[in-house]
Amino acid sequence: MTSTSTPLGLARFNALEEHAAFAALHEACTSTAWARRLLAARPYATAEDLYAASDAAMAELTAADLEEAMAGHPPIGRPKPGDPTSAREQSGMAGASEGLKAEMLELNLAYQEKFGHVFLICATGRTGEQMRDAVKERIGNAPEQEREIVRTELGKINRIRLARLVEED
Repeated sequence: MTSTSTPLGLARFNALEEHAAFAALHEACTSTAWARRLLAARPYATAEDLYAASDAAMAELTAADLEEAMAGHPPIGRPKPGDPTSAREQSGMAGASEGLKAEMLELNLAYQEKFGHVFLICATGRTGEQMRDAVKERIGNAPEQEREIVRTELGKINRIRLARLVEED
């Protein structure tokens, strides 16, 4: 059964004053260009419309916009203190052994040295071992290839965060 009314959480987002809506979007993704594109397309009839707008905005981000978005993400294995979002998303590293945590720190530093930014992956639902294997695999990528993988991973993260934003009470 489909509903013709806008879900409550999405209606609440649509009704936010522009500065409050921008702040909510900026919490999901620190790219100003991405947030402005999503703001400009409000109101959204469905969550899928919001996700599609997010995907379209993500596809158009410049390299500088992507850098701005990545700056809002802590390294894997080191969620921002007091940030429940990054702790929840990186929960796969929470129970990791000290050896795996140390290995991730080393890999993160090597990745950052090569690409100039944190290793970014949609960590939700992934184990520490899966994240370690991903960074080991991706560190061999060319910078242009890695930028597009990061764009895809950011898009996945943004969808998860937007879903949380527009969930019904």
